[in-house]
Amino acid sequence: MSMFKPSMLTLALVAAGVVSHTTFAAEETAKKVEVIEVKGFRASVVESINTKRFSSEVVESISAEDIGKLPDSSIAESIARLPGLAAQRLDGRASKVSVRGFSEDESATTFNGREQVSISDNRGVEFDLYPSEIMSGVTVYKTPSANLEAEGIAGVIDMQTIKPLSVDERVVQINTMYEKTSFDKLNPDGDDAGLRGTFSYVDKFADDSVGVALALTTMTSPNQEKRWNAWGYPTFGDDDKYSILGGAKPFVRSSTLERDSAMFVLEMAPSDNLSMVFDALYVDFKDKKILRGIEIPFAWGQGTISEQSAVFDEASGFVTSAITEGQRVVVRNDYEERGAELSAFGFNTKYNVNDSLTLELDASHSSVDKKVWSLESYSGTGRGDNRGAADTIGYTFNGGNTGAQFSHQLDYSDYDLIKVGGPLSWGGSAALNDKYGVSETEYKNQLQDGFLNTPTVEDELNTLKLAAKQALDNEFISSVEGGVSYRKREKNKVSEGYFLTLSDFSYPDNTGMMVVPEQYRLGTASLDFIGMGDMIAYDSKAMVADGKFSQLAESLTKPDHTTKSWRVEEQVTAAFVQANINAEIANLPLSGNVGVRYVKTKINTQGAIARNTGNGQLAFTPSDVENDYSHVLPSLNLSLAIDETQTVRFGAAKTLSRPRMDEMHASLAREYKQQPDDNGNNWEITGGNPNLAPKEATGLDLSYENYFSAEGYFSAALFHKELDVWTFDGSVEEDLAGVVNPSTGEVPDNTTATRKYKENGGSGDLWGYELALTLPFNLFHDTLEGFGIIVSHTGVKQDVKDQYGKEYKLPGLSEKIQSLTVYYENHGFQARTSMRKRSDFKGEINGVGFTGVQVDIMGETIWDAQLGYDFGEGGFNSLEGLAVSLQVQNITEEPFTALSGDNALQVRDYQDYGRTYMLGLSYKF
Repeated sequence: MSMFKPSMLTLALVAAGVVSHTTFAAEETAKKVEVIEVKGFRASVVESINTKRFSSEVVESISAEDIGKLPDSSIAESIARLPGLAAQRLDGRASKVSVRGFSEDESATTFNGREQVSISDNRGVEFDLYPSEIMSGVTVYKTPSANLEAEGIAGVIDMQTIKPLSVDERVVQINTMYEKTSFDKLNPDGDDAGLRGTFSYVDKFADDSVGVALALTTMTSPNQEKRWNAWGYPTFGDDDKYSILGGAKPFVRSSTLERDSAMFVLEMAPSDNLSMVFDALYVDFKDKKILRGIEIPFAWGQGTISEQSAVFDEASGFVTSAITEGQRVVVRNDYEERGAELSAFGFNTKYNVNDSLTLELDASHSSVDKKVWSLESYSGTGRGDNRGAADTIGYTFNGGNTGAQFSHQLDYSDYDLIKVGGPLSWGGSAALNDKYGVSETEYKNQLQDGFLNTPTVEDELNTLKLAAKQALDNEFISSVEGGVSYRKREKNKVSEGYFLTLSDFSYPDNTGMMVVPEQYRLGTASLDFIGMGDMIAYDSKAMVADGKFSQLAESLTKPDHTTKSWRVEEQVTAAFVQANINAEIANLPLSGNVGVRYVKTKINTQGAIARNTGNGQLAFTPSDVENDYSHVLPSLNLSLAIDETQTVRFGAAKTLSRPRMDEMHASLAREYKQQPDDNGNNWEITGGNPNLAPKEATGLDLSYENYFSAEGYFSAALFHKELDVWTFDGSVEEDLAGVVNPSTGEVPDNTTATRKYKENGGSGDLWGYELALTLPFNLFHDTLEGFGIIVSHTGVKQDVKDQYGKEYKLPGLSEKIQSLTVYYENHGFQARTSMRKRSDFKGEINGVGFTGVQVDIMGETIWDAQLGYDFGEGGFNSLEGLAVSLQVQNITEEPFTALSGDNALQVRDYQDYGRTYMLGLSYKF
């Protein structure tokens, strides 16, 4: 059998993180290599290069030093700098990751090779749940192999913990960090500073046959934001040819992310033939948000807009300035708490039956419980639309995409003027009106003084895998492996909301608003960034806790919570066989694998069908639907070594992405609308589609890689995905003969309903290229030792049509993605600046009631920088193990911007997060 004989450079690469080779003797016979020991970030660069080079699949990798040395609040911010990857920020933190133009829904995330649960409504993992400090590395598989235990069209992102038996010596380390936002406190009760801490312990015992790793982390991380949010932009003026601001909801937000975690790994090798690893992860996650702002109706408000006050921009078709008279606003003091507990346990054992046969058993459990408590508290000058003082409000749009500046006349910081209660006619609930006896009075639909959203998510996943690997004495196939696995996942979502009404309200005795009691007053919050001055600030959470509001479930009369509540159980049985290739073609080494994976899926989804009883309230019928499907997924990965530094790779595979769980449930709601839809139907049915099938694609990859140095490489890749099956918005007509219109109590003449749901169909292609370069400057001259650059560029195109033949833009797709890191590390001194850039894309954010909404997000360029000094590496032996660092995130204060339409002035969201400063200290004993 022909085997590839590694050069001295290759051997140096295998020893990643310990030594690296920087120069070769010119003469082939000399075989001399200058060996330079590198540590820290440079060592992690070498390790990441090795992972990529020696993988059978097309992968990208980041090592522990990358993550640990740049202590991002989540792993997403670190892996977003890898070629072809991009992160979407949520509330200022990178949380969702797209791979090669596909959103987080199309990639799978694993932890030590095992699929993970998620705190979202679907499968996409939010990476801010996972502490970067406890991970040893992350590998992104851009092409699959049959033995990967997860499926995703975009790829698989695998997070790994440390293996303690692979560590040379005991490690005891403490890391601390002080964190500060560039904004002073935007809310009087918010945080603008926080602390992080990590304790790590790794050791080996019993003649290096038992290894233990323990990591404890705690974090209190502040994040602040000045937020512009627009309701939308209706038409205005002659012939309705101009767009005008419909209303706005600007806020100042102060958030604190509290996260405590514990990671434990026990690795044992009692004999040469047996190895066992047990790993456990626990995360207690709590994200607290304080939001204060003024909700300002404009064109969709009660005020009068004079065309004489409006400034029309002919070029953009936009009303850039206008004044509304007689308008009342909603002053809001909101609080949100999003908490989650994650537990993950895994056990893996391998037994070498003989020199050629290995058996493997892997079992795991992961679960997460998420609870959201989101409070809205309203205040104003009087209850309802027509009581209390009204204001004259003007707006003028700023340049670019930054929102608007307002003018006003009322003082919103006056506690005698602004009182707690609902200043607009919100809360159209028959049950709420009946509770207070106002159904036939002027106070009908005017009793919503606040609102409370309380969705919960429970997700549990259990897995079992049995596999075997047989080494072969063969010129083409080095080994054959196969196995079976079983995964059972159950996800439950419960949605509920509550109308809040002042506890002292009674009709007709006490129908007014409430002056904020002194014990809840916190002063004021400034809204100068949008021209609204100061507003009253009070502790709405404490008022709810002290019983100042009564609650009534919204689900009594509104069917939305029915379609947002569901249970999905998924059982996946898989079998695979894979041949690992080690051969020669034309005297060139060829390696890789070819295999096939069979996947059988059984689905059971439960929910409810909501119907109106005719008295304004709802009744529910249980719904239980089963479905199953199977797929055969072949894969091929080939790696041809042109010489000892150059490699050409080819990959081909059939892949799938499972349906979003919030789109495949069995809950439905029916509503009779007074105005017929475009199909002429008054009835509308909304909900999930239990028969939704996975998305399918066939992928091809071709890449060239040149490993010209132990610390450097260049790669160029082409990729293509043919989308065979996708998911789009669909509708179908259904007959509701005999169903009563709840508003009349009679069966309507038109009994045909339009049912809206997700359905499979359509097709298309996605293709692109990637260029990546890691270049150490010591190749140019010895005086540049320690300097280097890491740069990548990805271009992506698509041609996708839905089931009706209409153009469709894939969520998460940015046509251009770039990353850049310039670094210096030598003699203990470390300096780095990093940039990640992506062009415009469609992304999902939370809408009303935590419903996911797709919006057009503008491209962004984010710069970070870090300085550090390791005293031991700098020659201070008495301070061996001590290191300090200073980091600045979002140096250029890049905002998050989303649009409501094609016009650049139609800004939906403009969120200014400022900068974040971090001062860190670590000590290794």
